[in-house]
Amino acid sequence: MNASSSEPMDVTAADARELLIDLVSIPSPTREEREAAKRLVDFFEAHDREVWIDAVGNVRAPADDAVLLTSHIDTVPGDIPVEVEETDDDEVLWGRGSVDATGPLAAMAAAAVRTGVSFVGVVGEEIDSKGSRYLVDDREESPAAVVNGEPSGVDGITLGYRGLIAGTYVATSESGHTSRPDPNAIQHAVRWWSAVEEYFEGDEYEPVFEQVTTKPVDIEGGVSEDGLSVEATMDVQLRVPPALDVGTVREAAESKLEVGTVTWKDKVPPVMMSSRTEVARAFRVAIRKEGGDPRLVRKTGTSDMNIYAGAWDCPMVTYGPGNSDLDHAPDERLPLSEFDQSVAVLERVARTLSE
Repeated sequence: MNASSSEPMDVTAADARELLIDLVSIPSPTREEREAAKRLVDFFEAHDREVWIDAVGNVRAPADDAVLLTSHIDTVPGDIPVEVEETDDDEVLWGRGSVDATGPLAAMAAAAVRTGVSFVGVVGEEIDSKGSRYLVDDREESPAAVVNGEPSGVDGITLGYRGLIAGTYVATSESGHTSRPDPNAIQHAVRWWSAVEEYFEGDEYEPVFEQVTTKPVDIEGGVSEDGLSVEATMDVQLRVPPALDVGTVREAAESKLEVGTVTWKDKVPPVMMSSRTEVARAFRVAIRKEGGDPRLVRKTGTSDMNIYAGAWDCPMVTYGPGNSDLDHAPDERLPLSEFDQSVAVLERVARTLSE
């Protein structure tokens, strides 16, 4: 641990861009975040900030807890050549993570150093939120406010995410000739999931954010090695709107189960924050002062903000540069002017909340 100051320090736009480009240039898929974490540590140490890498790999730079700026270090896999493209009116950074979520991560690191507020870069968000789960368990108390880093666009203020429940269905049936009418384990899996999909089918005019949506993500099946049975395994996910809770959705899915078993392994509650909190107000003001028109956003996915909201009773939003339509995409890219503007917005918000 580096015993040092948390006083605000100067970070130029060039410094912030250099950090961003360096981080995007370092591959950091989930479970391989160590080198990117070291680059973040170097950045904070160079600006005389206390910083360390904790037991699970998070980069911790505690300071003024009036607000915690936090985003994730990991990215999804994918090799996108890193380059800065010169356009007629901007420079655009191409590379995996430039949007999700290295852009928000670097912007938050720069703003945290400029303002002397707390920062954490967490690991594992793309798979199991290992870093954020460890953080909420390891901290003795919650910060006064949280800004979670994900792409919302420089004008976007994300207030809500749906929750998630993930499970694995398993069934076994006796083997037999395929001409027999008795359903086998594969058919049982398909019938259960079809019943679940039908139960949760939304109205065509109902916003997706307000629906339970269902998605099978993996299925394996066939005759067992000994030839005596047919086996089926299906991994599934259901997204849960804030109007419902994870337990209610789980029970409804289980009620359609006639054959086989399902084991639920990931349960993340939905979150919907008020637009009237001090954090949301600070963002509206900051975005306008930086020439933007604030938008309130609800996202249909799930993020670390769900984890923080479930553990900490404090106001929070999610914010960051980048077009979220480019999350995980093969053409992921971020205009650097948008990155600069987001750093300025975050700096204004942090200063407002620290007053």
